[in-house]
Amino acid sequence: MDKTDNQLIALLRKNGRATLSELAADLGIQRSTVRVRLDRLVSGGEITGFTVQTRADVSDFPVRGLMMLAITGRGADKVSKRLRQIREVQAVHSTNGSWDLIAEIGTDSLEAFDKVLTDVRKLDEITRSETNLLLSTRR
Repeated sequence: MDKTDNQLIALLRKNGRATLSELAADLGIQRSTVRVRLDRLVSGGEITGFTVQTRADVSDFPVRGLMMLAITGRGADKVSKRLRQIREVQAVHSTNGSWDLIAEIGTDSLEAFDKVLTDVRKLDEITRSETNLLLSTRR
């Protein structure tokens, strides 16, 4: 694979329904060249298939997780309010069992996710936490 092949694949990842003419225009090459390259990439196994992405598949927050929180005394309402002020906290759930609250967190990187965890753990009322990253979603 050369630079043009990589660019072709990148364009197809953005829009798998792009026409050969659109791909050719974006790459600055002939339509027939795009067809030959695409056929070669498919027959050679570099492209193994084409798929559809739905709106739910494309997330502004590719790093997502659940943070379970234990709260001191009756501070759950106060902590819940403070959590909802953090942009990366998508939702706050009350729950039963050994955890008082569960925060759904979404960020664009692991570093940003780690920063949110650090910020949440600094809240005085939080006595214990456990976090699980969401690796994949099965429908």
